[in-house]
Amino acid sequence: MPQSTQAGPGPGGLLVPFVMMFVIFYLLVFRPQSKARKQQEAMLKHLKKYDEVATTGGLLGTIVNLKPETVTLKVDENVRVEVERSAVTRVLKSRAPDDSHAPALTK
Repeated sequence: MPQSTQAGPGPGGLLVPFVMMFVIFYLLVFRPQSKARKQQEAMLKHLKKYDEVATTGGLLGTIVNLKPETVTLKVDENVRVEVERSAVTRVLKSRAPDDSHAPALTK
């Protein structure tokens, strides 16, 4: 009676499921995180005066001064807070300065 022996899958056959899992993991996790990080960096780079923003701590304010690493927010009359740029999570309104923000010119 002849005995039949079955060979298991080769090393390449065992590697395919791991490669597929890595590709799926990349598409579902790494790529969206990278895209979100780039969008956040672009938003922080393009902040400008008089933008209304929200911070990670929940502060809502208007940008009155920009420095390379910090942003000064006006949160109420005579209340200004300086926060790191990275603390700004989103721009609520991007607006140009109007007459109420511009200094009065006298002749």
